[in-house]
Amino acid sequence: MCDEAAITRWAKEGLNRRQFGVLGGMAAVAACSPVAEGADDDTTLPAMSESSVSFETADGTMDAFFVAPDSGPYPAVILWPDIAGLREAKRNMARRLAGRGYAVLVLNPYYRDQAGQIWEDFADFAGNEGWPKAREMRKKHTPEAIMNDARAAVKWLDEQSGVDSSKGIGTQGYCMGGPLAMWTAAAVPGRVKAAASFHGGGLVIADDPMSPHTLIDGTEGHYLIAIAQNDDAKAPEEKDILSDVISRTGSGSKVEVYAGDHGWTVPDSPVYAEAPAEQAWADLLAVYQGAL
Repeated sequence: MCDEAAITRWAKEGLNRRQFGVLGGMAAVAACSPVAEGADDDTTLPAMSESSVSFETADGTMDAFFVAPDSGPYPAVILWPDIAGLREAKRNMARRLAGRGYAVLVLNPYYRDQAGQIWEDFADFAGNEGWPKAREMRKKHTPEAIMNDARAAVKWLDEQSGVDSSKGIGTQGYCMGGPLAMWTAAAVPGRVKAAASFHGGGLVIADDPMSPHTLIDGTEGHYLIAIAQNDDAKAPEEKDILSDVISRTGSGSKVEVYAGDHGWTVPDSPVYAEAPAEQAWADLLAVYQGAL
């Protein structure tokens, strides 16, 4: 789970925002450069198109960022951001994935309150009262609401010429986006065939019939549950609960604790850790290649 006190302290007493912005930009270049399918490293950028898009949901107009190779169609992926929302770090992550041969849609989870980018980066979020604003907006992220969003996003994707609708859809989420990705898989099981949670919080909620882990049963998708080492230290039983449930979905799924703290996969996070982030990236590609 996000350690609000620690990250706020970092924002106020650690690196200043200008310094962290430089480091975050460097990490994004190193970790999020797209590559052509089949390339061994991040050196070749295929021709891609990207745009800001919007579509109707049960609760209004959702806005998003869409990027896909020009040589499509390709399988689609829905990306749910972390608590700092839609921003350049997430767009860079989408570009990298698109470079591997996917049509990627990054959703704005806060569209019910505000369209477009709210915070420039994680330092902006952490240092400028992002927590109380996000807490209020997140109250609207009920399982039912997110599942409706997921259905609308899948419908929109299936109407795009750059999307291969004959292939399954993948979904991935970070921090608060972890359970959102799991609810997405449960909402449209006939289309969503792979789901990944990176340092996701709230995947196991006792005595809650809508807890993400309870909705995995009955699906046939491939799952990657990437758990932060400090999250595991606080709730070590959760990996076993998730492993037991996911084992019943079939082969191709993985639950693993990585050598990184909560937020380690996100380039503008204060705890970004390149080596375990790259391992999580490789594991994500393996899941998608096996399922989509």
